[in-house]
Amino acid sequence: MRGTWLLMRRAINEVIRVPGAAIPGILAPTLFLLGLTAVFGKLTLLPGFSTSDFMAFILPISVMQSATFSGAATGVNLARDIEQGWFDRLYVSPLSRQALLAGHVFSASLRALMPITAVVTIAVIFGVSIQGPDSLLLAVLLAAAFAATVACYATILALHFRTQQAAPLMQAGAFMLVLFTTSYAPLDLLTGWFQEVARYNPVRFIVEGVRQMSVYGVDWTHTWRALAALAFLAVFFGTLAMRGLVRASDPKA
Repeated sequence: MRGTWLLMRRAINEVIRVPGAAIPGILAPTLFLLGLTAVFGKLTLLPGFSTSDFMAFILPISVMQSATFSGAATGVNLARDIEQGWFDRLYVSPLSRQALLAGHVFSASLRALMPITAVVTIAVIFGVSIQGPDSLLLAVLLAAAFAATVACYATILALHFRTQQAAPLMQAGAFMLVLFTTSYAPLDLLTGWFQEVARYNPVRFIVEGVRQMSVYGVDWTHTWRALAALAFLAVFFGTLAMRGLVRASDPKA
């Protein structure tokens, strides 16, 4: 646990020393939030739309994007450490492989808190109503956990390619998981292949869980589905990341 915390603290120190690194995780989701609201805000007039405030509807997507940036950044930093040889030193340390992975992955959750807070604050300034402190806390926890899941995915790529040049793949893959959900409209209003992809995309349930913050209010159905989807993705990507970590440290494994 101490080793895990030290790795998490190292990642947070990077943000404190280079605060500009957090700008993309704030700027891009904010532009997404404001830009799409200006262009597609009238979609709420469609029959069956779940809210009359389009910004409130897509706020969870911006929050998830902030988490995605933090998770992908963790993978990029890991690739940098691999390139510089620093990560090899951890292989020969007494630190367990589980603690090594947990330290990097959980640091993404902490890093995500700053851009998530900034995006939610901007949305509130522009008139989005939060459905209560419990829904806000739940949304932040779900998004932070999703950041750790994305970090697992990014770790898999970092260990495989061992270069920062894999950064676009880390970001693009995670963004696709978020955007191919009910990101722009409720599931029933989607059509064609997009609706089918969104229907079976487990990230959709996490998006709907975060959406409790600005649209639904806390509801057990949305909550347990979001937790189940998070658990599935965390186990899936976490297992692959752990396997990649063991193989990287011991080619015979």
